[in-house]
Amino acid sequence: MSRTLPNIIITGTPGVGKTSHCELLAERTGLKHLSVNDVVKSKECHEGWDEEYQSWIVDEDKLLDAIEDEVKQGGCIIDWHACDLFPKSWIDLVVVLRVESSVLYDRLTERKYPELKLQENLDSEIMEVLLQEARDSYDEEIVVELQSNNAEQMDENVDRIEAWYKQWKENNSSA
Repeated sequence: MSRTLPNIIITGTPGVGKTSHCELLAERTGLKHLSVNDVVKSKECHEGWDEEYQSWIVDEDKLLDAIEDEVKQGGCIIDWHACDLFPKSWIDLVVVLRVESSVLYDRLTERKYPELKLQENLDSEIMEVLLQEARDSYDEEIVVELQSNNAEQMDENVDRIEAWYKQWKENNSSA
């Protein structure tokens, strides 16, 4: 089934600005912001709560089953810190947001992340774990790395993704 609207993943370490990007992009394009965190909670796609990390233990199979029909129709902006579980056939663009370590530290400290979780996320960002995951999981030409250290960069990123979206619609419109 060919989609008339693309699916975009906005991914990156917690604290890089995924949700802010997704909300602004959804507002500007009319695409649906699909927050995986919200789906995990509302549709109980988890195996319980992890006290140490203060987060849900996601059941990826339940999650994929819960969103499959909606995502296959197209028009979704998927907001989550991982991307490798989503089938390649579902995804048209993968945006990996990156931030400087000092900015990330401040954002995660403000969120009151437990020390272990904070350090793991900083290490993940420094080691480019999610960027590499995206590159390993999807075709190179659909993976884009964007900096997200401040509001100006976020606006530039959303402008760029919106321009991509308009071009995708033009390239994929029925002739």
